[in-house]
Amino acid sequence: MIKECAKRKLIITTFALLVFFITLSFPKTEDEIKNVTISYNSGNAWPIYLLDNSSLVARTSMVVQNKETIDLAKEIIEILTIDHAKSEYIPSIFTPVIPKDTEILSIDIQDKTLKINFNKNILNVPSESAEKMIECLTYSLTEIEGIEGIILYVEGDLLEKVPNTEIKLPSILTRDIGVNKAYDVKNLKETTKTTVYYIAKDGNISYYVPVTLLSNNEKDKVEIIIDRLKSKPNEQTNLMSYLNASTELTNYEILEKEVTLSFNDYLYEGLASDELKEEVKYSISLSVMDTLNVETVTFIES
Repeated sequence: MIKECAKRKLIITTFALLVFFITLSFPKTEDEIKNVTISYNSGNAWPIYLLDNSSLVARTSMVVQNKETIDLAKEIIEILTIDHAKSEYIPSIFTPVIPKDTEILSIDIQDKTLKINFNKNILNVPSESAEKMIECLTYSLTEIEGIEGIILYVEGDLLEKVPNTEIKLPSILTRDIGVNKAYDVKNLKETTKTTVYYIAKDGNISYYVPVTLLSNNEKDKVEIIIDRLKSKPNEQTNLMSYLNASTELTNYEILEKEVTLSFNDYLYEGLASDELKEEVKYSISLSVMDTLNVETVTFIES
């Protein structure tokens, strides 16, 4: 059994950097993988959301030096900034998105919210990547424990729109804004928002790409996640999932901070390596934890 970390969000470092560790209390066997609760120990590796070569917001990880919230937030913003000193440590398949020479004028915390005041250079972002910049900032900074949202200012003025666009922003940016948004809606009533983490590959490097689906689907969000992961997304052809199409969610229970998922015998069908089995679990767990804001996902295979 893999024990649960005391973190709000699941921290999964990418296979590309090989900087994460999975703490196992028992050797992994086919019998023991039937019923597991998963969590991850990432050391100093931190989830960072950058652009990949397809201009999608992608989840990778970087080694960070700071632990205190304000200093960590500053370091994350530095990593996201083009031509910053930390840029040389970013894998070549990922790109920072905050404009060059953007500076933090002030930063503080209030009611689980980071308030960040930038200089005007942040407005120099191209319109086609401006919304991605907001998503990268929001998703990277809300990985910090205790931070649920951010407020952005530009030289003291609240940032009310995505720079160089007419897209309005809420005053507090949370993960509810979505990421890499895809739409399958016939009307704006009763819209369901579900974030699904797919696997992407660039050469020999695997990483995760979240896609927020807005739809009129009447199914429960957990069911939507499993259904989406069983089929390749039409919206993003370079994304994939290893979840077998015959996998069925036989039962699930949603508690305050925990979700238990029960599957039929096809959850790991056709997956010869433990690495692929882990990728299936990671994709499901990230999706469930992000969408439902829970801390623990337990897998039960019948």
